[in-house]
Amino acid sequence: MPEQTGSVTLKGNKFTLCGATPALGERIPDCRLVANDLAPFSLATLRGKVCILASVPSLDTPVCDTEMRRFNREAAALGEDLVVAAISVDLPFAQQRWCGSSGAERVITLSDHRDTSFGQAFGVLIKELRLLARAVFVVDREGTLRYRQIVPEVTAEPDYDAVLSALKKCL
Repeated sequence: MPEQTGSVTLKGNKFTLCGATPALGERIPDCRLVANDLAPFSLATLRGKVCILASVPSLDTPVCDTEMRRFNREAAALGEDLVVAAISVDLPFAQQRWCGSSGAERVITLSDHRDTSFGQAFGVLIKELRLLARAVFVVDREGTLRYRQIVPEVTAEPDYDAVLSALKKCL
Protein backbone atom coordinates (compact mmCIF):
# COMPACT_ATOMS: atom_id res chain seq x y z
CA MET A 1 0.00 0.00 0.00
CA PRO A 2 1.40 3.43 -0.95
CA GLU A 3 2.42 5.79 1.85
CA GLN A 4 2.93 9.55 1.96
CA THR A 5 5.21 10.40 4.87
CA GLY A 6 4.72 13.78 6.52
CA SER A 7 1.79 14.76 4.30
CA VAL A 8 -0.44 15.78 7.24
CA THR A 9 0.27 17.17 10.66
CA LEU A 10 -1.56 17.04 13.95
CA LYS A 11 -0.63 20.00 16.14
CA GLY A 12 2.53 20.35 14.08
CA ASN A 13 3.61 16.69 14.35
CA LYS A 14 4.05 14.95 10.98
CA PHE A 15 2.17 11.75 10.16
CA THR A 16 1.99 9.23 7.32
CA LEU A 17 -1.05 8.73 5.10
CA CYS A 18 -1.67 5.23 3.73
CA GLY A 19 -3.44 4.43 0.51
CA ALA A 20 -3.79 6.06 -2.89
CA THR A 21 -6.09 9.03 -3.41
CA PRO A 22 -8.28 8.62 -6.51
CA ALA A 23 -7.48 11.02 -9.34
CA LEU A 24 -9.89 13.75 -10.32
CA GLY A 25 -12.15 12.51 -13.11
CA GLU A 26 -11.92 8.88 -11.94
CA ARG A 27 -14.80 6.85 -10.59
CA ILE A 28 -14.52 6.54 -6.85
CA PRO A 29 -13.75 3.12 -5.41
CA ASP A 30 -16.45 1.28 -3.53
CA CYS A 31 -15.72 0.70 0.13
CA ARG A 32 -17.12 -1.43 2.91
CA LEU A 33 -18.48 0.89 5.57
CA VAL A 34 -20.88 0.40 8.48
CA ALA A 35 -24.09 2.41 8.94
CA ASN A 36 -25.44 3.52 12.33
CA ASP A 37 -27.68 0.45 12.49
CA LEU A 38 -24.60 -1.78 12.00
CA ALA A 39 -25.72 -2.72 8.47
CA PRO A 40 -23.09 -2.85 5.72
CA PHE A 41 -23.04 0.26 3.55
CA SER A 42 -21.68 0.57 0.02
CA LEU A 43 -20.71 3.91 -1.50
CA ALA A 44 -22.21 2.62 -4.76
CA THR A 45 -25.67 3.17 -3.25
CA LEU A 46 -25.05 6.92 -3.45
CA ARG A 47 -24.93 6.97 -7.26
CA GLY A 48 -27.49 9.33 -8.71
CA LYS A 49 -26.80 11.92 -5.99
CA VAL A 50 -24.11 14.55 -5.69
CA CYS A 51 -22.05 13.74 -2.60
CA ILE A 52 -19.74 15.34 -0.12
CA LEU A 53 -17.66 12.57 1.41
CA ALA A 54 -16.00 14.12 4.44
CA SER A 55 -13.47 12.03 6.31
CA VAL A 56 -12.85 13.20 9.85
CA PRO A 57 -10.69 11.91 12.71
CA SER A 58 -13.60 11.72 15.19
CA LEU A 59 -17.03 13.31 15.43
CA ASP A 60 -16.36 13.67 19.17
CA THR A 61 -13.90 16.53 18.56
CA PRO A 62 -14.83 20.22 18.31
CA VAL A 63 -13.40 20.79 14.81
CA CYS A 64 -15.14 17.73 13.34
CA ASP A 65 -18.40 18.72 15.00
CA THR A 66 -18.12 22.27 13.62
CA GLU A 67 -17.29 21.01 10.12
CA MET A 68 -20.19 18.59 9.92
CA ARG A 69 -22.67 21.10 11.33
CA ARG A 70 -21.53 23.56 8.65
CA PHE A 71 -21.97 20.98 5.88
CA ASN A 72 -25.39 20.13 7.32
CA ARG A 73 -26.47 23.79 7.02
CA GLU A 74 -25.09 24.05 3.48
CA ALA A 75 -26.85 20.84 2.42
CA ALA A 76 -30.17 22.13 3.73
CA ALA A 77 -29.80 25.19 1.50
CA LEU A 78 -28.72 23.24 -1.61
CA GLY A 79 -31.59 20.78 -1.93
CA GLU A 80 -32.33 17.09 -1.85
CA ASP A 81 -29.92 16.09 -4.63
CA LEU A 82 -27.02 16.44 -2.20
CA VAL A 83 -25.83 13.78 0.25
CA VAL A 84 -23.31 14.62 2.96
CA ALA A 85 -21.52 11.62 4.45
CA ALA A 86 -19.28 11.95 7.51
CA ILE A 87 -16.84 9.06 7.52
CA SER A 88 -14.64 8.20 10.49
CA VAL A 89 -13.33 5.20 12.38
CA ASP A 90 -15.66 6.07 15.26
CA LEU A 91 -17.89 3.18 16.24
CA PRO A 92 -21.41 3.41 14.80
CA PHE A 93 -22.75 3.87 18.35
CA ALA A 94 -20.69 7.03 18.83
CA GLN A 95 -21.71 8.29 15.40
CA GLN A 96 -25.37 7.69 16.21
CA ARG A 97 -24.96 9.56 19.50
CA TRP A 98 -23.45 12.51 17.60
CA CYS A 99 -26.35 12.49 15.12
CA GLY A 100 -28.84 12.66 17.97
CA SER A 101 -27.09 15.48 19.81
CA SER A 102 -26.12 17.59 16.79
CA GLY A 103 -29.47 17.80 15.05
CA ALA A 104 -27.62 17.33 11.76
CA GLU A 105 -30.46 15.82 9.75
CA ARG A 106 -28.73 16.12 6.36
CA VAL A 107 -25.57 14.26 7.35
CA ILE A 108 -25.28 10.49 7.25
CA THR A 109 -22.50 8.96 9.32
CA LEU A 110 -20.54 5.96 8.16
CA SER A 111 -17.94 4.02 10.12
CA ASP A 112 -14.69 2.75 8.64
CA HIS A 113 -13.69 1.03 11.89
CA ARG A 114 -13.77 -2.58 10.65
CA ASP A 115 -11.11 -2.62 7.96
CA THR A 116 -10.35 1.02 7.10
CA SER A 117 -11.26 0.34 3.47
CA PHE A 118 -12.32 3.95 2.88
CA GLY A 119 -9.16 5.34 4.47
CA GLN A 120 -6.98 3.13 2.31
CA ALA A 121 -8.99 3.58 -0.92
CA PHE A 122 -8.98 7.38 -0.56
CA GLY A 123 -5.45 7.74 0.82
CA VAL A 124 -6.52 9.29 4.13
CA LEU A 125 -5.65 6.61 6.70
CA ILE A 126 -3.20 8.03 9.25
CA LYS A 127 -0.85 5.10 9.76
CA GLU A 128 0.43 5.95 13.21
CA LEU A 129 -3.00 6.73 14.72
CA ARG A 130 -5.40 4.50 12.75
CA LEU A 131 -7.61 7.53 12.28
CA LEU A 132 -8.76 9.22 9.09
CA ALA A 133 -7.25 12.54 8.06
CA ARG A 134 -9.56 15.49 7.55
CA ALA A 135 -10.46 15.50 3.86
CA VAL A 136 -13.38 16.41 1.62
CA PHE A 137 -14.27 14.71 -1.65
CA VAL A 138 -17.00 15.95 -4.00
CA VAL A 139 -18.51 13.21 -6.14
CA ASP A 140 -20.94 13.75 -9.03
CA ARG A 141 -24.10 11.76 -9.78
CA GLU A 142 -22.17 9.19 -11.84
CA GLY A 143 -19.75 8.45 -8.99
CA THR A 144 -16.87 10.45 -10.48
CA LEU A 145 -14.50 12.37 -8.23
CA ARG A 146 -14.74 16.08 -9.10
CA TYR A 147 -12.90 17.69 -6.18
CA ARG A 148 -10.63 16.64 -3.34
CA GLN A 149 -9.09 18.47 -0.44
CA ILE A 150 -6.86 16.82 2.12
CA VAL A 151 -6.46 19.35 4.91
CA PRO A 152 -2.74 19.59 5.76
CA GLU A 153 -3.27 20.23 9.51
CA VAL A 154 -5.76 17.76 10.97
CA THR A 155 -6.98 20.26 13.59
CA ALA A 156 -7.87 22.87 10.91
CA GLU A 157 -11.20 23.18 9.12
CA PRO A 158 -11.42 22.63 5.36
CA ASP A 159 -11.70 25.46 2.85
CA TYR A 160 -15.50 25.55 2.75
CA ASP A 161 -15.67 28.08 -0.10
CA ALA A 162 -13.60 25.83 -2.39
CA VAL A 163 -15.73 22.79 -1.51
CA LEU A 164 -18.99 24.68 -2.12
CA SER A 165 -17.72 26.07 -5.41
CA ALA A 166 -16.88 22.56 -6.66
CA LEU A 167 -20.15 21.23 -5.32
CA LYS A 168 -22.29 23.81 -7.11
CA LYS A 169 -20.69 22.81 -10.44
CA CYS A 170 -22.07 19.29 -9.91
CA LEU A 171 -25.61 20.26 -8.89
